[in-house]
Amino acid sequence: MSKHTSFSLFYVAFISLIAALGGFLMGFDASVISGVVKFIEPEFGLTKLQLGWAVASLTLTATLAMMISGPLADKFGRKTVLKVAAFLFLLSAVLSAVAPSFLILVLARMLGGFGVGAALIIAPMYIAEIAPAKFRGRLVSLNQLNIVIGISAAFFTNYLILQLGSATTPEQDTWNIQQWNWRWMLGLEAIPALLYFFCLNFVPESPRWLLLKNRPDEAKQVLCKTVPEAELEDTLNSIEAGLKQDNQQQQTSLLTLLKPKMRLVMIIGISIAILQQITGINAVFFYAPMIFEQSGFGTDASFMQAVLVGLINLLFTVFAILLIDKVGRKALLIFGVSGIAVCMAMMAFQFGQASYQLDAKALTEIPVEISHESQTALTQTTYMNDLQFKAALVTHLGADIALKHESELIAASVNVNQKWVLISLLGFVACFAISLGPVMWVLFSELFPNRIRGIAISFVGLINSAVSFLVQLIFPWEIATLGVTYTFAFYAIFALIGLAIIIYYLPETKGKSLEELEHILVR
Repeated sequence: MSKHTSFSLFYVAFISLIAALGGFLMGFDASVISGVVKFIEPEFGLTKLQLGWAVASLTLTATLAMMISGPLADKFGRKTVLKVAAFLFLLSAVLSAVAPSFLILVLARMLGGFGVGAALIIAPMYIAEIAPAKFRGRLVSLNQLNIVIGISAAFFTNYLILQLGSATTPEQDTWNIQQWNWRWMLGLEAIPALLYFFCLNFVPESPRWLLLKNRPDEAKQVLCKTVPEAELEDTLNSIEAGLKQDNQQQQTSLLTLLKPKMRLVMIIGISIAILQQITGINAVFFYAPMIFEQSGFGTDASFMQAVLVGLINLLFTVFAILLIDKVGRKALLIFGVSGIAVCMAMMAFQFGQASYQLDAKALTEIPVEISHESQTALTQTTYMNDLQFKAALVTHLGADIALKHESELIAASVNVNQKWVLISLLGFVACFAISLGPVMWVLFSELFPNRIRGIAISFVGLINSAVSFLVQLIFPWEIATLGVTYTFAFYAIFALIGLAIIIYYLPETKGKSLEELEHILVR
């Protein structure tokens, strides 16, 4: 029996790792755009809202895919939907890399968004259905861990491509890495996407889906490889009971969530869903190099700092996984959200103290002719915030030249405490990764009563995605219109509001049964 169990665990771990590659691709696809925005903005002559749309369009279709991938997986199978997602990742990577226009790039990104949404829902669902109960939590966490690894990998490969392009002359640059750097950043995803599509051939269909389709013999063959023999019959009975319960849940109406007795639990759920995104995490993940350039880091240094963001996110996500069952959900949230408020306030303060003044050398490095009057105005004036400085660039250089060279000129002119900006941003990512990042989904699985859990999680998940889309869309516009200081100050204010809600409304769920929580929250 021990031999069977050992083989079972190895096999389950193997197929779980394959399924979790969907999480890696999701994280990579979502964050690789952070290195691209700097280059596509001048190449396609984008407005700030168009730039935001290039980033946020993926989230829009991912949200739609999250809504339809569950029913599709029930109809066609988990494995089939994952293979379609892998193909969409591959197709999106290739089309994004060769996109001749902004429209084609956005359409390609939206195509990838369908893969992101499907992977986000179906990969952990598949792992949960294939894994033995006592190992389910750790195996499902592989998907979340892979998402974070994918984010880190995107930051690293963006930096690597930038370095490869800088290290070669145009004559040596056989692959046109320097000229097509952003295209290589997007196209590189085709390699893990192709690997994912191929490896899914070694994955069996979910036994739960096979039973759903009245194929018990095939389901039993899969279960023989994934659970100990002594647990086989109990597992089969448990799956069948779960299918009956799901049928009852599917009859639950969305209107059930609006009943007075559900008010408290929905306030908590919706608040956490909004808070996870409104504090700016995806602005940081998807625009990290842009933020660092606003701090005076050069292009290479900005991409390197983005790699640090990914590594900190990975490290503290691991800490969260280790601590969540020991410290508790509410304690982690209070600590993390407090840290988010402090770090964002520090960011706002540092940029509020910044000043901007160019030297003549920075202007001479721009490959365009600038009048003596404009040079004098820019080099002899100290601007007290980023909005004043950007307006002066447009006035004296023209909108096209200012847009093309804005990041270099800001990096050359800004006088800000870079050390504290870096500490604040990395601290923000660490606080998010140990709290709102992983804790939100754990809370959603515990807060809502059994009979409405499915529809409630779908509802708050939709709200979470909608807020994420808006944050990504308007961030470039916020920076250009409100300025860096007020943008980060607003994130700090939202964090403080969320912290108050957590302290006063959220019960600690650690160690409580689902029935106890329902008694506390549903009244």
